[in-house]
Amino acid sequence: MNITRVLQAITVCIAATLSLSTPVASAVPGEFAWPLRPKPHVVTPFDGPEHDWLPGHRGVDLAAEEGRSVLAVADGTVVFAGTVAGKPVVSVDHPGGLRSTYEPVVASVAAGTRVRRGSVLGSVASGHDSCSSTCLHWGIRRGRDYLDPTALVRTRPIRLKPLDAPGR
Repeated sequence: MNITRVLQAITVCIAATLSLSTPVASAVPGEFAWPLRPKPHVVTPFDGPEHDWLPGHRGVDLAAEEGRSVLAVADGTVVFAGTVAGKPVVSVDHPGGLRSTYEPVVASVAAGTRVRRGSVLGSVASGHDSCSSTCLHWGIRRGRDYLDPTALVRTRPIRLKPLDAPGR
């Protein structure tokens, strides 16, 4: 086996690993959008713990102004709109087993409401502890597994090119 074939085999293995390791791969590109418009700055990125009981950041914090509209990231059904530990929270279930959660958000929807991508869920409130200024905490999970929500809204997919492609 020559070095080119070995490198091609490695490239295929890497591509397969990347596609399997992306926990939101079953989501169809374009079905999800940012919960704030225009696209917000990520203040604190996702830092999922290795185990459920370990510390980590189970979502992302997005820069926002108090009162800014929070939008549904995809079609779904509101499953919770209320207070958790003194913070206003909205959660939406989406097809494919994903649940999005937004905090702190003063809800303008009630549990049971069907929403479309871009529907207003409520407005950003102040009081998210991990931000020095006002921000929106956006989380996504499938079952009990927290996922990086930004993986749903990446604008450019990762593409590996063959080693023997023209121009190399």
